[in-house]
Amino acid sequence: MGKYRKLGKPSDQRKALLRNQTTALLYNGRIITTEARAKEVRKMAEPIIAMAIKERDNTEEVTKTVRIPRKDVNGKRVKEVVDGKKRTVFDEQEQTFKKDLPSRLHAKRKMERILYPVVEVPAEMAGRKRNTKRVDLIQKIFDEYAPKYADRKGGYTRIIKIGPRKGDAAMQVVLELV
Repeated sequence: MGKYRKLGKPSDQRKALLRNQTTALLYNGRIITTEARAKEVRKMAEPIIAMAIKERDNTEEVTKTVRIPRKDVNGKRVKEVVDGKKRTVFDEQEQTFKKDLPSRLHAKRKMERILYPVVEVPAEMAGRKRNTKRVDLIQKIFDEYAPKYADRKGGYTRIIKIGPRKGDAAMQVVLELV
């Protein structure tokens, strides 16, 4: 017996389908799909959450001096003439950043291999490319799901059967994060 379900699709289509459904599950929190697909998506989603839980605190604080351009009342950059050329005036400021340690960075890159980028479109601008914003799904996993499931030892998803699909009588289920 094989290690995975083939879902009646060639390998490239199957992998794309599972990546898409895993991304949708982690972004929305629940999806409706068939039972076989849900069981395969569960195999991909749970290790991602487990990886985020393991690496959630692997950051360090770094303080850097940053040059920020000075702006006038209208929000435009202030320029001054130096040696006959116009140059922007910069102010130096100390800023603190969170820097990922190597193991957390590796975990993020492994997640990026599985998850698709998510673009959010506001309802009033539907159908247009303007005003779309890219959602950092991996940061959402580290910030929301890792602390939420930190005390659990697995079993981050649940499958609830909702009955056969009308067209082909395939068992429909709701796959959701607990």
